[in-house]
Amino acid sequence: MMLKTKTYPHSKYNKFFTQLFRLVIKHIIPVSFFRKPLPKVADRQAKEGHLSLELVSHCWQYSNMLVYQLSSFVNHPPKELTLTVTVFYSKEDEATQKTLDLFSNIEVPNVIWNWQATDKEKLFRRGIGRNAAALSTKADWVWFTDCDIIFHENCLDSLAKQLQGKTDTLYFPKEIQVTDMLEEDDPLLQAEAQPQVVDINTDSFKSHARSKAIGPYQIVHGDVARAIGYCDNIRIFQTESDRWRKTYEDTAFRWLVGTDGTPISIDGVFQIRHIKKGRYDEDSKISEIRIATRKIQKNIQE
Repeated sequence: MMLKTKTYPHSKYNKFFTQLFRLVIKHIIPVSFFRKPLPKVADRQAKEGHLSLELVSHCWQYSNMLVYQLSSFVNHPPKELTLTVTVFYSKEDEATQKTLDLFSNIEVPNVIWNWQATDKEKLFRRGIGRNAAALSTKADWVWFTDCDIIFHENCLDSLAKQLQGKTDTLYFPKEIQVTDMLEEDDPLLQAEAQPQVVDINTDSFKSHARSKAIGPYQIVHGDVARAIGYCDNIRIFQTESDRWRKTYEDTAFRWLVGTDGTPISIDGVFQIRHIKKGRYDEDSKISEIRIATRKIQKNIQE
């Protein structure tokens, strides 16, 4: 089923209005102006037993990452919850289409594939897809993530255990496993050459503590997601774009719900970190700046 919500056409003033909201508007207008009321904690479902989770990611020119994420559900299917895997993508991204076609033909216990093809102008503003998924979800919980996150052994079942009877708005894993900042030619980034079910060598990852929720680590109560969407009433974050936009809507969402999240212990959350971001235009100024920044980060880490 195709997910739809209200969107607005691309404007050449996208960047201006984004900065205006971030630096001025959100600091002078009450948060209640931009969202419906949050469901009262006492009115939220405190589900126990077998849970349902919808995992929402976006993919643009990241099929070499996405293949690891989707493979993790095949290699480590959940037993304690039913998982809907929602991936927003554009058919213009042929490598991603091939990857999704492969996994469409693989049946996994307790896993439902949900591919959402969309115009790339909508894909480039990640808040549009996240909002559509939030408003339409039937799941007990929604995990907004990115396609370079891997849900390894016991990840989803340990999450189901942690969420029993919970009613907080937002949770996040307090510890994840990450790679070093990988160069473009690293073997781990070559998985798209021939789409197939793959796995990772966990020895190449190291532990990293998290102090708050960020874009790919936001686990939201389903009742909250259905009530307010994902920046549903902030027009700039529901406006189409001609290129991939920096995801300021994530910090706006946490401002809307009034929390950076509650940490919980979840097994097997892995992230592949990499210097070159495929979603940004190759050889563009913004791409050059981001690559340079990530190389500096890599040198600091070393």
